[in-house]
Amino acid sequence: MASVRQFPTIKSVRSFVISGVGAGGDYHNVKGGHWLIDTPISTPCSRWEKYRASRTSWGINVLGSFFLEIEASDGTVGFATGFGGPPACWLVHQHFERFLIGADPRDTNHLFEQMYRASMFYGRKGLPVAVISVIDLALWDLLGKIRNEPVYKLIGGATKDRIDFYCTGPDPVAAKEMGFWGAKVPLPYCPEEGHAGLKKNVEFLRQHRESIGPDFPLMVDCYMSLNVSYTIEIAKACEDLNINWWEECLSPDDTDGFEQIKRAHPTIKFTTGEHEYSRYGFRKLIESRNLDIIQPDVMWLGGMTELLKVAAMASAYDIPVVPHASGPYSYHFVMSQPNTPFQEYLANSPDGKSVLPVFGDLFIDEPIPTQGFLASADLDRPGFGLTLNPVAKSKLIPSSYLLTPPPVNSLSPPTPPDVDSTMDDGAAA
Repeated sequence: MASVRQFPTIKSVRSFVISGVGAGGDYHNVKGGHWLIDTPISTPCSRWEKYRASRTSWGINVLGSFFLEIEASDGTVGFATGFGGPPACWLVHQHFERFLIGADPRDTNHLFEQMYRASMFYGRKGLPVAVISVIDLALWDLLGKIRNEPVYKLIGGATKDRIDFYCTGPDPVAAKEMGFWGAKVPLPYCPEEGHAGLKKNVEFLRQHRESIGPDFPLMVDCYMSLNVSYTIEIAKACEDLNINWWEECLSPDDTDGFEQIKRAHPTIKFTTGEHEYSRYGFRKLIESRNLDIIQPDVMWLGGMTELLKVAAMASAYDIPVVPHASGPYSYHFVMSQPNTPFQEYLANSPDGKSVLPVFGDLFIDEPIPTQGFLASADLDRPGFGLTLNPVAKSKLIPSSYLLTPPPVNSLSPPTPPDVDSTMDDGAAA
């Protein structure tokens, strides 16, 4: 009886902080003047006027990017990038590494469960799960390289010949000219800016609709900044503008609010999901049937392993899954799934009018859409098909500096007060 070949195990894990701006998995860590951070965009902090001018004013880029390598016992290295900077590196080595060293990298379900459940007491959502996501993506990259196959072939194979993209950016006309099938723009003004702000929002969208004509799909990203009543009101005010969907109108914690806005506007499309985490977070969003599309971010929700579970759940309800950004990590997922009709491209150029790599100059061969699409052949390289740019290596700072304990006697103990002199002072007073 033939035996299966011995598969490499995980030998080491290395992490790096990506210095500077414009490279890596933190989309918002870009130079000043970039449309993503320095144009009017309604956010959860827009209610305070001093945080409206720039998204960096309230810290959207405070974590920065990090880069992770997982090396197997045969010398093969898988890698991935994500957001989280120094805190992410610390979590990798102080907590999650213990589950990885010596493990079989094929055991992605097992490894996810161990990391997720071990961090439940402080995680479940946010940064800890985002860190697990990057670990998981590096595992899939490693598996593809060991097997000499693209990731999309490992998770079900191709379900389409090409991926069609819409573009998120500041200029729908530019998106149309670049060949994208639709454009999504950020809403500029928040509810706290009152009726005048509402009127400016409607006029902003009306101008975009007029610039691209009546039939080019136009979507609106509200970035968790609205409430139920404002969403109902602005959707009604824009009924004649043929908005294709309204995205992430509410706080991620207001899952019941989507039922109210869908009841008010049953024929208008609403989407959300980029700031939700794990299959547990998506369960209610899917089961309620109040959303027309869910938009998980594979770099945040738990990685490819967890995204596949969310997609399977959504497919049972015939809800399309359209990932939020995430470049090639999303592309391989979309290529492999039948309920993923298209993909988002987040305009990474400062003015949003040209197509540049999502991860900046971190990789030399990141696939980017041309004339609004990618063919399956564009993904036919081992793993996620990315090669680290030698020039970008200088931006990678090994995280070992975060993990070195300070000298035992680095701080002298406080000197106790002189009891006698204290009593003398008190007597003199």
